[in-house]
Amino acid sequence: MRRKYILFYLPLLLSLNGEAHASPTCAATVGELGVMLDNHIFPLKWVETAMDDGKPLVMSIVENNGSLFMEFTKTGEGLWAESRGVICKTGTDFEARFTGEQIRLGPAASWLLRLALKNGGKFKLTKLGSDQLRIATSSWSGIFSPTSK
Repeated sequence: MRRKYILFYLPLLLSLNGEAHASPTCAATVGELGVMLDNHIFPLKWVETAMDDGKPLVMSIVENNGSLFMEFTKTGEGLWAESRGVICKTGTDFEARFTGEQIRLGPAASWLLRLALKNGGKFKLTKLGSDQLRIATSSWSGIFSPTSK
């Protein structure tokens, strides 16, 4: 009788075990980001193209003290947000993940953004064709194009 139950639950247990060990590929340095992207060229500086206030955000990804560091600067207003963290591949998209201790919100950040990210969070990065990127959080999203500046 036990054998019957074991055979019944075995596929369920094996599928749970596989999910527990499946983790997204993440990068904590610019070098790891290149490896995760199979060394495809991924621009490290992007400028917002779909803003309604005429003051685009500029997003930069750099390596600072051995960690990935993302910085968002609002043109004409200054720092919007900056954070250490990791970038993880999630299907066809990417997520920049950070804790509340890792992010610093600047004077250009709205109160809604401050509320949404005070305990950490993630920026979802979605490639839109070869030259656009949608960057989104729970309270904001924007369309960006690479820049060489």
